[in-house]
Amino acid sequence: MRHVCCALLAVVLFSSGLWAQAVSTAQIAGTVKDMTGAVLPGAEVTVTQTDTGVSRNAVSDETGSYTLPNLPIGPYKLEVTLPGFRTYVQTGIVLQVNSNPSIHVVLGIGQVTETVEVQASATMVETQSTGVGRVVDAEHIEQMPLNGRRITDLIFLVGAAVSTPPADLNSAKNYPNPALVSVAGGLANGMTYLLDGGTHNDPFNNLNLPMPFPDAIQEFKVETSALPAQYGHHSAAAVNAVTKSGTNDLHGNVFEFVRNYLFNARNSFAPERDSLKRNQFGGTVGGPIAKNKLFFFGGYQGTIQRSNPGKSTANIPTPAMLQGDFTGIASPACNAGRPITLRAPFVNNRIDPALLSKPALKMTSYFPTPPDTLCGQITFGGLDNLNEHTYLYKVDYQRTSNDSIFFRHYIADAYLPSPYNNNNPLTLTLSGADDLANSAVLGDTHVFGPGTINSFRATFNRVGITKFQVPIFTPADLGIKITPLIPNHIRVAAGTFQSISVFGYPSKVPTASYQLSNDLSLVRGRHQIGIGVNYIRSIQNMYNLLDTSGSFTFSSQQTGLILSDFFTGQPSTYAQANIAQDHARMRYFGLYVQDSWKATPRLTVSAGLRWEPFTGVKKLRNELVHFDQAAFDAGVRSKLYVNAPAGLQFPGDPGFDTGGKTNHTDWMNFAPRLGVVLDPKGDGRMTVRASWGMFYDLPHTLFFYAYSTAPPWGYRIQLTNPAGGFADPWKDYPGGDPFPTRLTSDIKFPAGGVFATNNFDLKTTYLEQWNLTVQKQIGQNWLASASYLGNNSIHLWTNTDINAAAYLGTGPCTINAIPYTTCSTTANTQQRRRLSLQKPSEGQYYAQLPQLDDGGTGTYNAMLLSVQHRLTRGLTLSSNYTWSHCISDLVTSEFRNNLYQDPTNRAYDRSNCTGTDRRHLFNFSTVVSTPTFSNQWAQKVAGNWRLSPIFRTQSGPFLSITSGVDTALNGIAGQRVDQLVAQPKAENPTLDQFFVPNAFAQPANGKFGNMGAANIQGRGSFQFDFALSRDFPIREGQRLEFRAEAYSLLNHPILGQPNQTMVNVPTNINFNTTNFGKTTFSTGERIMQFALKYQF
Repeated sequence: MRHVCCALLAVVLFSSGLWAQAVSTAQIAGTVKDMTGAVLPGAEVTVTQTDTGVSRNAVSDETGSYTLPNLPIGPYKLEVTLPGFRTYVQTGIVLQVNSNPSIHVVLGIGQVTETVEVQASATMVETQSTGVGRVVDAEHIEQMPLNGRRITDLIFLVGAAVSTPPADLNSAKNYPNPALVSVAGGLANGMTYLLDGGTHNDPFNNLNLPMPFPDAIQEFKVETSALPAQYGHHSAAAVNAVTKSGTNDLHGNVFEFVRNYLFNARNSFAPERDSLKRNQFGGTVGGPIAKNKLFFFGGYQGTIQRSNPGKSTANIPTPAMLQGDFTGIASPACNAGRPITLRAPFVNNRIDPALLSKPALKMTSYFPTPPDTLCGQITFGGLDNLNEHTYLYKVDYQRTSNDSIFFRHYIADAYLPSPYNNNNPLTLTLSGADDLANSAVLGDTHVFGPGTINSFRATFNRVGITKFQVPIFTPADLGIKITPLIPNHIRVAAGTFQSISVFGYPSKVPTASYQLSNDLSLVRGRHQIGIGVNYIRSIQNMYNLLDTSGSFTFSSQQTGLILSDFFTGQPSTYAQANIAQDHARMRYFGLYVQDSWKATPRLTVSAGLRWEPFTGVKKLRNELVHFDQAAFDAGVRSKLYVNAPAGLQFPGDPGFDTGGKTNHTDWMNFAPRLGVVLDPKGDGRMTVRASWGMFYDLPHTLFFYAYSTAPPWGYRIQLTNPAGGFADPWKDYPGGDPFPTRLTSDIKFPAGGVFATNNFDLKTTYLEQWNLTVQKQIGQNWLASASYLGNNSIHLWTNTDINAAAYLGTGPCTINAIPYTTCSTTANTQQRRRLSLQKPSEGQYYAQLPQLDDGGTGTYNAMLLSVQHRLTRGLTLSSNYTWSHCISDLVTSEFRNNLYQDPTNRAYDRSNCTGTDRRHLFNFSTVVSTPTFSNQWAQKVAGNWRLSPIFRTQSGPFLSITSGVDTALNGIAGQRVDQLVAQPKAENPTLDQFFVPNAFAQPANGKFGNMGAANIQGRGSFQFDFALSRDFPIREGQRLEFRAEAYSLLNHPILGQPNQTMVNVPTNINFNTTNFGKTTFSTGERIMQFALKYQF
C-alpha cells in the first residue's frame, strides 16, 4: 500500500506541479439566455475588478452556462456580448471570500453597440459549496465593537460556536490570546485557519497564529460541516481571512483607541478598580505603484498597556514568627475561625529560634515588611503590562492579463515585562515574555485558458516564544546546597493558605511551519474539476526549565501549619529535573480530487476524495519510549539504556520499528465527500443543499511532549520529606546531588518515573459530518437559512493509566514483604500499583503509566437558524440561533493528561461535552447608519451617525463535582462524588450557594462516585456590546470618525461557575466555612473605549 500511495503522489506532482487549496478567492457562474428562454452558447462573458482594472473572460458552453473560478474578492463589473444581441453590463457585484453567486443573464436582440446596463448586486444564496458558513465583510469587521480588536471574536457571531476551556492549549508557551472555540461540536484545536490562502495554524497547539487587526482585513469567513474536498488537515471548521490589497486609488487611515480605568467598572469581586491604561494606535495605506499593474498595501498597529491588576492577599512572616512565636498566625482570627495547634515537640505554638531554618530566614529578608498585624497579611499586585507591535505589508503584481502574483508578510511582536514589582517575590508567580511571530505568503494565479486556472501558494510561519524571569537570588545566596541548572533562579512552592510563592520559570519555544500548496481548476462542459495537494512541514523546538533549579513544596504535614513547616525547613517534597528538550518534527500531505457536476440547470452534484496519511511525529533526539507488557513479564531490558526498567523500549531497540516516530504511518486515511445543491426555480434565489463527508484531524506538535519529560531525557527526581530539609535536600541521597546529569547508555533511572506509551498502530481522529440546509433570498438584500448539522467523532484520543493502584481494602496487610496497618492509603499508592505488585524489583521504577487510547467517540446534533441583511441603505445585519447537543468520551489535548477515572471503563467518563455543550446560543449584530438628510441643519445634527451593537447569550456548560481526594485510592486525580439528590442545583442559586445542601457525599474508600460526568448545568451568560460613531467629512474622500465603544454596556457581569471541588467537605455542607458551591470570580464588567480615526 505504501508504494502504491507514493506512486500516486508522484504522478500527481509531476502531472501538474504543486497543487493545493485556493480557498481565499471566489467565483461567478450562471447561464446566458435570450428573451424566449433559449440558451445562448458562444457568448463572451467578461468580469472586471473595478478597483484594479483586472479582467477575466469565459465563453458560454452549449448549455449556455459559464463559470469564472478563482476570482480575487472585491467589486466587479460583468459584461456579456454576442453578435446579434445587445451588450449586457451589470455593475454593483461584490464577491466575497469563497462565495459562489449565480448571475443569470438575459440578452435582448439588437446590435452589440447597444448596451443594457443594470445596477444590481449578485444573489446572496450559495449555489455551489455544500458547507454551512457566513462571510463577514469589511464594513462589519471595522464597525463591530470587537474587544481588544481581535477579529477571531467574529467566529462566535456566525453561530454553532462556543468558547472552550484552555486546558493545555493556551499557555505562556504560545503567542498570547489565541481563539479558544469549538465549532459544531469539533475539537477546540480542530480548526483550519487560512490567511490569504496560506496555512495560519500554530503547529505547537493547532490554534490560530496572531491575526492582523481589523483595518487590515478585507473579509473573514467561517465554514463548517461537510466542506468540499479541498478542505482538510483539521476537521471542525475552516476560518478564512483575506487581507486588504492596494487599488488604483490611494486610500488608508490613521487611528487611535484609548482605554482608561476611570471609565471602566470595577470587577464584582475586586475591592477596587484596576489602573488600566491602554492605547492602540496605527494606520494603513494602500494604492498603486503602477496603475492597473502593481499595487501595495501596508498597515501597523501598536498596543501599549499599563495596569496594576486587582489586588491579591497573602500572609507573610511577621517579626513574631522570626522569633519563633506562631501564636498569632495559628489563632482563629487567621484561620477562618479555626484554631491551629502546632504538633509536638512544639509547645504553645512557639518554636525555639535556634531551630529556625537559616535559608528560610534569609529568604524572608527579600519580602516586604508586613504590617504590624496578627496574621501578617499584605495586599499586593503584580504588574500587568504589554507592548505589542504588529506590521503588515502586501504587494500585488498583475504580471500579464493571465498571471497575477502577490506577496504578504505579517509580523507580530509582543513583549510582556516581568510582573515583579522590585520589592516582593510574591509577584513572581508569572514570567515575563518576549514573543515574535512571522507569517509570509507568496501566491501566483495563472490562467492557462478560459477553463484552466492554476493557483499556487508558498507559506512560511515562524513563532519564537521566550519566557524569562528577573533574577533575585540564587540557592547559594540562601544557603541551600543544590546545583541549579540555570543561574539566579529558584522555584519555591507552598500550599493554598499562607502562600510563600510560585516563581515563574523560563522557557523557549520556537516553532515553524513551511507550506507548499496550490489548486488546479478545470472547467470542462458541465464539470468543474479540482485537483490539489497540500504539503506542510512543522517544526517545534522546546526548552522547558521547569524544576531545573529545584522545587520545594511546603505543606502543613510536619508542624500543622505551612509557615511553620517553612520556618523549620521541612519541605514535604523536593523535586529537580533536567532541562526538558522537545525537538518534534511532523509532515503533512493532503491530496484531493473533486468534481462539481451541473447535472441539470437546477441540480449540482459534487463528489470528492481526499487522502491524508498520518506519518506520525518524529523526535530528533529520539525522545520516545514504548512499554511492552510481554517484555516486562519476561524481564527484557533495553539495549540502548541498560539500566532502564524491564519493559521499556526505545528507538533502536528490537521491537521499536516505527523509524524513530511515534507510530507507524496510517496510510489508509481516505476521506470521501458527497453533496448536492438543488436550485428549485433555477434563478439562484433559493437552494436546498445536503452533504456528507469524512474529515481527519492531525495532532499538534506539543501533543507528544510527555515523552521528552520522561526518563532518561527529562530526568526528574522527587524526594518526599528529604532528610536534609530545606538547606540540604540531597543529604543521605545515594551518591549525593545527582545534577547535572549526562545522557549516557548507563544512566540510572529514578524510582517512580512517570512514563507514557502509545500503540504503534495509532488511528487518526476523524469526523463524519453531514448537513441539510435550505437557503432563501428575500427581496434584494435579505437572506434566511435553516440548517441541520450533525457529526460523529471517531478515534478520539484519551488516556488510561495502565499502572493504576489496586484497592486492597483498609484492613492490615503485607505488600511485598512490608506490613501495613491500613492496606490501602494514599501513602502506599506506589506499592499498590499494578506493576509493583506483579514484579516489585522492576515495578518500583514505574509510577503513572498513561497509555494513549484512540477508541473514543462523540456525537453532535444541531439546528442553526439565521437571517442576514447585506449592506444597503445604511443597514447590515446578522442574527442566528443554535440549538445543539454534544456527547463525548473524555478527550485529551496533550498526551498524559486527562486520564479517565476508571482505567477499566472508558464509558464511566462519557458525558455531555465538557465545557462546550451549551444547548442554546443566540447572536445578533448590526451596523445602522443614519440617512443623508436633504435639510442642511438636519444633516449637521443627525447625519453620519452609526450604531453597531452586538448581543450574545448562551446557556451554561455542564459541571462535574469532584471529591478533591483519591477516594478510589487508585492514584488518579479528579474523581467524582456520590450524588444524593436528583436536582442538586439550587432553585435560585446565589453567589454563596449554587447547590442545595446534602446533595453530595464523598464515596466510600475504594469506590467511584455515582455522579455522572458533566451532568449539572452551570450558569449561562449574556453580553451586550455597543459602539456609537460619527463621521465628520473634511473634504472629498477624507473624513474624521469619532467612536465610543462599551463592552458590556449594561455592566452585567458574567459570573463564573461555582467551586466544584469538595475537599474536606462533610455531607452536610456548611457554606460558611468552605468555598465549595461558592462563586468567587466574574468577567465581563463594563469596559469603555474611545477612538479617533482619520480616513482618506
